[in-house]
Amino acid sequence: MPDSLTIQLVNNSTTPNVFAYITGLAIQHSSARVFLKSNGKDVYFAQSPPDGKILQPLAEDVAIPLGQPGNTVTVTIPQIAGGRIWFSVESKLTFLLNPGGPGGGAALVEPSVLNPSDPNANVDFTFCEFTLNHDQLFANISYVDFVARLPIALTLQTLGGAVQHVSGMPPDGLERVCASLRAQAAKDHRPWDKLIVQKDGKTLRALNPTHGNAVGASFDGYFEPLVEKAWQKYREQQAEGGHHFPGLSLGRHTSSSPQGPCLRINTQAAPGIVDGRIPKSSDELVIAGEAFTKPTSADILGCNSGPFTTGPSPTRNAIIPRLAAAFQRSCIADVAEHPSHPDTFYKCEPTNHYSRIVHECNLDGKGYAFAYDDVQPDGGADQSGKVNAGDPSVFIVAVGGGGAYVGDRMP
Repeated sequence: MPDSLTIQLVNNSTTPNVFAYITGLAIQHSSARVFLKSNGKDVYFAQSPPDGKILQPLAEDVAIPLGQPGNTVTVTIPQIAGGRIWFSVESKLTFLLNPGGPGGGAALVEPSVLNPSDPNANVDFTFCEFTLNHDQLFANISYVDFVARLPIALTLQTLGGAVQHVSGMPPDGLERVCASLRAQAAKDHRPWDKLIVQKDGKTLRALNPTHGNAVGASFDGYFEPLVEKAWQKYREQQAEGGHHFPGLSLGRHTSSSPQGPCLRINTQAAPGIVDGRIPKSSDELVIAGEAFTKPTSADILGCNSGPFTTGPSPTRNAIIPRLAAAFQRSCIADVAEHPSHPDTFYKCEPTNHYSRIVHECNLDGKGYAFAYDDVQPDGGADQSGKVNAGDPSVFIVAVGGGGAYVGDRMP
């Protein structure tokens, strides 16, 4: 695996005022906070602000102008973990520094769509995520926080010539998402439309319902009917009872063995396929000896609280993504074996309509719409909008949606 990689940043928008920013943790420099400078070659290691000051500006210009529509800018990155490639249009982004970052360096205050006092709150921006380490390049487009006006597409070609492509949305993707959110709100009277963020009559973005409370879109209690349905399905039941007399068969007998459907989860890890039921004497779903309480709507949307909190058990940690995804996709009660086929996703109410709509509006149906959207059956079609390879040769990140296409080929 190379120590560095060149990336082609392509302006597929209709404006020359697009800026790119590359941030992350420099693997070869004790995971220090690193930025790529505006020349796309040199790196800037952010230093912790002096005297404990907070919210301090960067000492370097890290905005990379993409030039005219159709232009390509080639940049070179070192090995980076937790990396992001940010894009903004018309206005530049503001990154701030606090003390206490990794290795004694700075802690980065990234642009926020939830804090109205953030200097970037009204800036039209987006990002994709990547890691380049000793093993591979891994990158994906993400809607875990919001859908932006600027679509991103990814193309990766390996040294062997194989091509992976993630299409992203067309230029009007956000408008399509918002129209569907409004239609869903009119249908079920839930605040899907309140997830749409506007400024001066212009739609900036659509927030993930995980962040709904920030804009008055509460989904408290939303998934609870689905949870009850799943609990009813997988609860152990006593077989119909009767008395058994020697020499006389009544055709029925009392059984102490579990009855009813059994939840089966392929952990796709060392524990293999594990079974789960809710014992009659309990209200917890027990899978491979791990007990899961009923998740709340917030637990399901966030995938990282309540029963979905990871811990020291490898078995539990392998179950959590698959169980959480089954709730997100509302197939937990309709299908007993998970991960299930994409044909089973978002088919019953309640479901995560934001996630459903995001996938429908991506040209190839791919993109992280929630934390475990990469969960799929063995050999199943990827849902997560990722590209990855241990021998990357050409990596293209195109922004703007112009010329977006479906299919694994080079542009």
